[in-house]
Amino acid sequence: MIPQTTTVKTKQNWQHSLANAVNDAEQLLALLGLSGQLSAIDKDKIRQFPVRVPLSYIKKMRYGDVSDPLLRQVFPLIDEGFQVEGFHSDPVGDHLAVKSPGILQKYQGRALLLMTGACAIHCRYCFRRHFPYSESNPLAGQWQQSLDVLKADASITEVILSGGDPLSLSDEKLNTAISDLNKISHLKRLRIHTRLPVVLPERITGSLLACLQNTHLKVVMVIHANHANEIDEEAAQVLNDLRQTGVQLLNQTVLLKGINDSVDALATLSERLNEVDVQPYYLHLLDKVAGAHHFDVEEKTAVNLIEELRNQLPGYLVPRLVREQQGEASKTVIS
Repeated sequence: MIPQTTTVKTKQNWQHSLANAVNDAEQLLALLGLSGQLSAIDKDKIRQFPVRVPLSYIKKMRYGDVSDPLLRQVFPLIDEGFQVEGFHSDPVGDHLAVKSPGILQKYQGRALLLMTGACAIHCRYCFRRHFPYSESNPLAGQWQQSLDVLKADASITEVILSGGDPLSLSDEKLNTAISDLNKISHLKRLRIHTRLPVVLPERITGSLLACLQNTHLKVVMVIHANHANEIDEEAAQVLNDLRQTGVQLLNQTVLLKGINDSVDALATLSERLNEVDVQPYYLHLLDKVAGAHHFDVEEKTAVNLIEELRNQLPGYLVPRLVREQQGEASKTVIS
């Protein structure tokens, strides 16, 4: 059976959970009673982007279900090893957007800080799975340089903490970083892109909440849930904690073949997000990263899904269907 965990909001607990994440495809299947039922990519080909799944995420999966939508997001299927035309290592032009080490700037008024290459979970469709984080980590001796770049550009009013996942950093490092950003007078908003409230709820500690509350910047957190089954009661509780702290919560979803490419799956996700007071924000068409072609959903299919969602749900529960295109001034709204 899958080990059950209890959310205990201590630094030691979440870091222990992170350190003990499952990092072997066969072990993942064994925990779910599925040994030998899926073919994984060759271990030699997976070294750059190995398996990583916290037990807190595995316990949300359906035991004995080879088609579980959460399992399919993290299991390294043999399909990843196939080379497919149009799928490459930098699908959204991140390399060209590097303004200085650790800073990407694609859009007017916003700058994105790649705080770390680490994540609590390795989603197999990740568009940055091939990104050279070792060359672009502002906290690795280049933090002051990054701050100087931000201070020098008064047009930047919003800083986005991304990665990897910025919440994989310690509370101490995050507190220092946010305190430094707080001193830049022209900044108005701090946006945090993270999957941890969903995949590792114990990460939302009291000290992290205090850190997010003790800033004059408007804090917006964009979580990443692709399926309603990801938002269990533990996730709902920490999302409530964040909301009570004053954090605005949005959700972005990636449209994934065989996982959420149905009206029922998307509608149920939107309804669940509404129950926990998270605004459905974006539904992303897949970024065409090498190794993820088997998740791709055709644009025409995606548009039809959104149209059907509009027939079923109030407008505020229908996310915008978007695609990120290299060189564009913003996300391209498809529908």
